[in-house]
Order: sequence, then structure tokens, then C-alpha cells
Amino acid sequence: MKIEIERKFLLASDDWRAAIERSEPIAQGYLVGAQALRDGSARASVRARLAGEHAWLNIKAATPGIARAEFDYPIPVADARALLASLCNGVLEKVRHHVRVDGVLFEVDEFDGDNHGLIVAEVELPAVDAPFPRPPWLGREVSALTRYYNVNLIAHPYRQWSPAERTAEDAAC
Repeated sequence: MKIEIERKFLLASDDWRAAIERSEPIAQGYLVGAQALRDGSARASVRARLAGEHAWLNIKAATPGIARAEFDYPIPVADARALLASLCNGVLEKVRHHVRVDGVLFEVDEFDGDNHGLIVAEVELPAVDAPFPRPPWLGREVSALTRYYNVNLIAHPYRQWSPAERTAEDAAC
């Protein structure tokens, strides 16, 4: 079982754009999503993701924080398209930009649709306390704020957030 250790940040500027190595559009939907997690009827989110000509089924433990059990399985693209079209309650669309700083990969997600305007950077780490570079464009950490979890962005999209929610001023991280 893999443990995903991931930290998430808002961005302080667009300076990261100059360092983009590659970008890919991503569509993902949840077969077990936010409502089941909130009401306690599920212990994990279950997601179908399509990125170009690759697709995955992903299961992630419903524990808050930066370290969570994660299972990720490749699936046929046709199956992912069918899951997104028929079994998911909404589809989240974004462009993922790959930005490397001092050898560390940051994935910068730029959301579309009802989440247009939301841009976050994620970095996966080998340990909870692992050091990583802090480029000047990296803003406030929002790892502990569950509204920034992709699973929650379908039911409570960025366009509905207050100005305080958008800047994470309403909670200490």
C-alpha cells in the first residue's frame, strides 16, 4: 500500500509559468465522493481520471492531512470515459503543469469550469518532514483545508467561495 504524502499551496505569483516543463489536461470524477465522506458512509474517495490517452482508477483514504493511503490502477481509456459519463456526479477539469525546482517536482493545477480561477501547487514528498524548496511564487499552505481537496470541488466549487475562503484567510493552516 502506498502512502501519499502531499502538501498543497496557493500561489503568490505567476512566476512559476516560466518553468513549465509540460502540461496536460485532466478530467476526473468521483464514484464515491464528498457527500459519502461527509456523512460517514464511505472511508475512501474513489476517482476515475483521464489524462490524454491514459486513465486510472484511484482510491484514497478519507483521512484529513498530508499523509493518506492511496491505491492507483491504470484502466482502459474507454472505461474511464464511460465512468466519467455515466457514474460520476460531475466532472472536474483542470490543466496540470509540471514545474521542477531544484530537482523537486511541483504539480500546478489550473482549474476550469466552476472552479476557474483556482490554481494550486502540490508537491509529493517521501516523508512528512522531508525538506523541499520554497520558490518565491509558492504562497500560503492549504494542505489542511479540505475544501481544497479535489473531491470537494465538485459539490462546493471555487466560484461559490467567499473572498476569505479563496485566500484561506478564514482558517489557520
